[in-house]
Amino acid sequence: MEEKNINKKSEAALREERILEFWRESKTFEKSLKKKAPKGHYVFYDGPPFATGQIHYGHILGSTAKDVIGRYQTMQGYHVPRKWGWDCHGLPIENIVEKELKIAGHQEIEEYGIDKFVEYARSKVLQYDKDWEKGIERIGRWVDFRGSYKTMDNTFIESVWWALSELNKKNLIYEGVRVLAYCSRCETPIANSEIAMDNSYKDISDISVYVKFELEDLPAQAGEPKTYLLAWTTTPWTLPGNTAIAINKNFTYVKAKVGDEIFILAKETLQNVLKDKEYSVLGEISGGDLVGKKYKPIFPYYKDSEAAKNKNIWKVWHADFVTLDKGTGMAHEAPAFGEDDMNLAKQNDIPWIIHVDETGRFKPEVTDFAGMQVKPKSEDKDGHQKADVEVIKYLAKSNVLFAKEKIIHSYPHCYRCDTPIIYYALPSWFINIKKVKENVIKRAENMNWIPAHLKEGRFKNIMENAPDWNISRNRYWASPLPIWKCEKCKEQTFVSSLEDLKNKTKKSGNKYFVMRHGVSIANAKNAESLKAGEANDALTEEGIKQVKTKAESLEKKPDIIISSSFTRTKQTAEIVAEFFDIQKDQIIINEELREAGAEKSPDENSEDIRKRMIGILSDLEKKYSGKNILIISHEYPIRVLLSSYESLSEKEEFDNLNIKYPAIQNAEVFQCDFLSLPRNANGQLDLHRPYIDEVNLVCGCGNDLVRIPEVLDCWFESGSMPFAQDHYPFENKDWQKNNFPAGFVAEYIGQVRTWFYYTHVVSTILFNQAPFENVVTTGTIRAGDGEKMSKSKNNYPDPWSFIDKYGADALRIYLMSSTLMKGEDANFSEKAVQDISSKIIGRLFNVLAFYELYRDKKCEFNNVEESKAVLDQWILSRLLQTIDEITKGMENYDMAEATRPIDLFIDDLSTWYLRRSRDRIKEGDINAKQSLYYILKTLAKILAPFAPFAAEDIWLRLRNTDEVESVHLTEWLALNGSAVSLFKIFSYDDKSKIIEKMEKTRNIVTLGLEARQKAGLKVRQPLSKLEIKNFALGEEYTELIKDEINVKEVVENKNIENEVELDIQITPELKEEGDYRELARALQDMRKKMGLTPSDVITLLIETDDAGKKLIQKFENDLKKTVLVSKIEFKNTDGEPARPHDEGAGGEVKIDELVFKIKIEK
Repeated sequence: MEEKNINKKSEAALREERILEFWRESKTFEKSLKKKAPKGHYVFYDGPPFATGQIHYGHILGSTAKDVIGRYQTMQGYHVPRKWGWDCHGLPIENIVEKELKIAGHQEIEEYGIDKFVEYARSKVLQYDKDWEKGIERIGRWVDFRGSYKTMDNTFIESVWWALSELNKKNLIYEGVRVLAYCSRCETPIANSEIAMDNSYKDISDISVYVKFELEDLPAQAGEPKTYLLAWTTTPWTLPGNTAIAINKNFTYVKAKVGDEIFILAKETLQNVLKDKEYSVLGEISGGDLVGKKYKPIFPYYKDSEAAKNKNIWKVWHADFVTLDKGTGMAHEAPAFGEDDMNLAKQNDIPWIIHVDETGRFKPEVTDFAGMQVKPKSEDKDGHQKADVEVIKYLAKSNVLFAKEKIIHSYPHCYRCDTPIIYYALPSWFINIKKVKENVIKRAENMNWIPAHLKEGRFKNIMENAPDWNISRNRYWASPLPIWKCEKCKEQTFVSSLEDLKNKTKKSGNKYFVMRHGVSIANAKNAESLKAGEANDALTEEGIKQVKTKAESLEKKPDIIISSSFTRTKQTAEIVAEFFDIQKDQIIINEELREAGAEKSPDENSEDIRKRMIGILSDLEKKYSGKNILIISHEYPIRVLLSSYESLSEKEEFDNLNIKYPAIQNAEVFQCDFLSLPRNANGQLDLHRPYIDEVNLVCGCGNDLVRIPEVLDCWFESGSMPFAQDHYPFENKDWQKNNFPAGFVAEYIGQVRTWFYYTHVVSTILFNQAPFENVVTTGTIRAGDGEKMSKSKNNYPDPWSFIDKYGADALRIYLMSSTLMKGEDANFSEKAVQDISSKIIGRLFNVLAFYELYRDKKCEFNNVEESKAVLDQWILSRLLQTIDEITKGMENYDMAEATRPIDLFIDDLSTWYLRRSRDRIKEGDINAKQSLYYILKTLAKILAPFAPFAAEDIWLRLRNTDEVESVHLTEWLALNGSAVSLFKIFSYDDKSKIIEKMEKTRNIVTLGLEARQKAGLKVRQPLSKLEIKNFALGEEYTELIKDEINVKEVVENKNIENEVELDIQITPELKEEGDYRELARALQDMRKKMGLTPSDVITLLIETDDAGKKLIQKFENDLKKTVLVSKIEFKNTDGEPARPHDEGAGGEVKIDELVFKIKIEK
């Protein structure tokens, strides 16, 4: 987020920033979390975003929805924790790192160093976290960033390990070879859901080929034509891996002669395939008769391979998946590169040939194409066809190419690097979804979806058609799969926790004891001693006695004593050594055990100390086994060591340092159960690669168990977020009671097949329950031109400049009221936001400004007394109707329906109620003032979830001193509860009738004004009569119609042709009154230009003729009251123009033939 020039900011933006400052200073969000919550916990889960880029409108949309619900449920009496989270792992980060380091692929990463690679990735994870925090705050979202979780945290990973081990206990995890969507550039499988999520399919052109496979079982006699199977494929690069031809035994095939060759193909495809050829049909053959026939391979590379020894290679097989839609009714099968192909091979023991390596290149044995990328990413439009073109050339040269065709088809690409996907067989780890699918579908039945059609539509289809979940990735920066294997006996084990890892890890057998030196001269003086050998460095007599006493209490004799180089530690070591008859020269002096801030490293911090202290023990673990090792050092380094060596997080380390080990006494000894656990270069426990790869476990056969190299699919991490964010089950053991399931989640519609699905699967398996009760899916925001929002195209406004222009409230209301909240895509409309800014926010503050102009605090009560005025009764009825509609929408999680009544109500309040009530309020009508005060205060409450800034500003300006300081600490208004008590005066039916009658009144007014416009008559010109065809309204409604249309009389006449008819004849009396109204309006405009307040009384000096003077004298009393005039004088004014804040200003007013030269004096 960039800082914007304050001069460019709108009043709305400046107002919002003032409110933000108020919230910060008052800690309003924190107070909202502490307010009474009689209804208990309300839980929502926040799908963690990546912080590798700036916030865009999609993030603002989702964040606003989450904030709206959070604020609403808090006002409803729930405690709503709102913890932020960060998605840290996976290809999004790794691709950024590779790009910045200018490396690519496994080989280059491993040459660079996995440790350096993952540490660089860690440094990039939260590159924009401060921008995110600032941006999320600016849009008005309340969320706890300080307590945020990260999927890279050890605590999170440990919870994920637990989940995997639970699935393994249920026999749901297995290893197998499957053909998977694979990115050759990233060298890892890609989930189909990831490809589909952001529509990573692109229309590209490719070349399909018809290939001739010569039958061996029907050899041609000398001089006779050869017989070929004619197969079609869109992936020529897979042909070197061909091991079978699939046909459908239920189809009829034909033998067609073309030139000197005979081809077998499905009868129904004959005319299409051979349409440009001269051919003759020699006969028919059933598909069943073709099954088992052998044919010759078209490439020589694997003729002598192990696969070639399999009797089932290069034969014809039946397969139901072969259709007649395209091709020849015969499919080329390369089992390593197609899921159907692989399934056929597994069912029939057909061998497969993998002629492409994991980088997507032809292997060396494929000599004609070795090293060539089979499906490369290319800037050239047809660059991805390079390998296919070379293969086709070879086919033509070998006389096995029958035909080729250009095709355009939708092809999947890597969702991160945009490389064309290939389908590739490789060993992976899977969750057996088939076993749990029925329950997964069943548990989803109670979820409420917005929009509703997703429940039985897309989401159910995803569950029903879901394959087993490939959870392994051949990458680096992710949660490592906690699986260790023994190469000798093939045993494998899952690790479920750090404690489990400690129990299973290979141990040195060393026992470590850490001792602080005895009291030194510096200790006795309460002084520092940071230089070894200085005067204060030696032990005192008391210190010597302390150490001797402690040595006597040691239960085990040290095999090794290691001391820092300081005199006080060496003396301590010598005393202990002497007690156990250990020679002084056997004491090991290690400079790394020195005092904190010692002369050698005066600027070191806790991290530096941890690094050197942990490093010492790590070296000892490698060097010794089965030893009792006594380490003698100084207080702070020992505190750091004890606090950090088993801490899973920096918070735990900090708490240990300050709570568990706040001080170490002189000569105090601690046993340190140090193990060779995974630690990074800073000495911290770190469960990531490559540190975890260095930890071997003990196998029952006596050999080592070694961790498999794969890492976990990041969607399993995201799906574990509900419990892993709270480190369940290792902490927060009652997590399920208060935190599961979520009452609400909201993400964009692409997450239906990813985060929503994966979280549901994990929760169902672990807890036999769906993780969400209400799921809101938002559509995708497109640019105004309907295209995808693109920085390079510059087709959308910068969000922060936009908010500076219109304010966040206007953007929030726009997003929440749009079809996006019903899961539909929508084009972004600046005009719509502008309209909301002016017609909703602007109008509301105009009403507030008018109220404050005539404010009377004696009239400000939280309950409204009964008013006889129909306008008051109507607007209060509308208010309750609006509360009811908003509440229903929110309870149904339909935020679009909940938001839309706000616009209609503010329009009614501003353009009808206030306009018709201005005079009453100016004149001090208590009922009108009470009603407007109550309405504005209530509006602040019902606006609070949607437009939190505007709501807060209104509340702060109107709240009584005994009320809570923020509208966001108030309660929601319940129609049947004590919160809304104003309608003791109306039953609901009465309110409905009032609303209905007012609606009819306004319809009549609309028709009357249209009749005026049609007749070309200004509204200020009074007319004598309005006739209404069907009129059944009371006197007050009649008066409203008379005032609005400016007629003297309203009568019913069932015989008129139209619904309403105006008498447009203007009598001299009516003309005079119209002229007076024009003059009064002109005088009001002059007052406004002068900047006068409504209470400023003026004197009028007017120069006019007799007709003008006569008009003024006739309406003098009305004029004085309307324009707040104390005296009118008729004299020469010189027609001076109005000047703001001038003691004497005025101007000339012309009304038909009448001319008034006016001067105004205060």
